[in-house]
Amino acid sequence: MTLPIAVVDGYAQKWQRIDRQRVGRVLLGIPLRFGLFLFLPAGTLIWPKAWVFVLVSLGEMAAQFGYLWHVNPEVLIARSHYRTDSKRWDKLLLCGYLPTVLAILIVAALDDGRFHWCPLPWLVSVVGLALFLFGFALIIWAQAVNKFFEPTVRIQSDRGQRVIESGPYAAVRHPGYLGGVIISVGTALSLGSLFALLPAAAASSLLLLRTQWEDQTLQQELFGYKSYTDRVCYKLIPGVW
Repeated sequence: MTLPIAVVDGYAQKWQRIDRQRVGRVLLGIPLRFGLFLFLPAGTLIWPKAWVFVLVSLGEMAAQFGYLWHVNPEVLIARSHYRTDSKRWDKLLLCGYLPTVLAILIVAALDDGRFHWCPLPWLVSVVGLALFLFGFALIIWAQAVNKFFEPTVRIQSDRGQRVIESGPYAAVRHPGYLGGVIISVGTALSLGSLFALLPAAAASSLLLLRTQWEDQTLQQELFGYKSYTDRVCYKLIPGVW
């Protein structure tokens, strides 16, 4: 089945709006990240749990791009560009968050891949992979309904930002951060490492802090968000917070 010319032209125009150089750098960085932060500290390529994690991660990334390109390409376009007007506190927070995420891989590699400090059964890894996929599914769901789901915190007046209340936003105000916390824990467990839960906890703590600060920013600066908080009471976990 061939796509109508109008649809093809529409996709072509959207593709032109993507920062392809930045996307290319991200794609090239994927094997580099896995090599430097998984297999190098593990000291071996013979690490089955890591290979399963890598394959699942690559499959998830491909599925995420394909699905979002079909249902909400605007969010992919927005996330492909670097924004200089992001909140300064968010830039500083990300400088701490990204190293803790990488530390999950490194500690897991040293634990399960090299020194075997606390060997865990494959069942734990399977549970971790399930959490990993569930966290990403939650993020993809949020991105599918929210074209303003940018990687940094800013008020997107140039894009006509408005409050999103559909999908997971009907239950919690920051479902993407909930997905990020679940992914951190799932990554550590899928790689078979209890010790990697320590940097996962650090990364999750920074996400909780970011949730609080972003929520305050939106209440102060985004029209309609304060009344939205009256309708959706919970920031991250329904019935808890």
